[in-house]
Amino acid sequence: MSPMDVVETPRLSLLPLRVEHAEEMAAVLGDPRLHTFTGGVPLTVPELRARYERLVAGPPSWHNWVLRLRADGCLTGYVQATVEEDTAEIAWVVGVPWQGRGLAAEAARALVGWCDDRGIRTVVAHVHPDHAASGAVAAHAGLRPTTHVHDGELRWERTRP
Repeated sequence: MSPMDVVETPRLSLLPLRVEHAEEMAAVLGDPRLHTFTGGVPLTVPELRARYERLVAGPPSWHNWVLRLRADGCLTGYVQATVEEDTAEIAWVVGVPWQGRGLAAEAARALVGWCDDRGIRTVVAHVHPDHAASGAVAAHAGLRPTTHVHDGELRWERTRP
């Protein structure tokens, strides 16, 4: 199994990121509310295309997928994992119109499963302490909050024995 296989969940296909996803993803990620806890502003299609070019060409430790909601045939967000030895730092974003449906939790659980399948021992996510929805996603993915704070975000972690 290559590191960037399609990952299937009951409702989602996690598709390896391609530069061609930029146009549809710019609309998915275009709501400024997505930046409430992370800062920044939505990227334009050319900016997102350039970012995706960097991500796709990046080191083999970078793993990025877009989320396709199979029932609707549309992209709804993304997940990513940066793997260093036996640790993966993961993140997820679901566009505002699809929030509240459990899609982020479903995708994050699948991403943790992908890590488990590769023998990755520790999975980490950083979540703003006021972002209750992302904290709930981390918990559903099997991560637990730690006491470590970095750049204003709380470290969540799951380590297998």
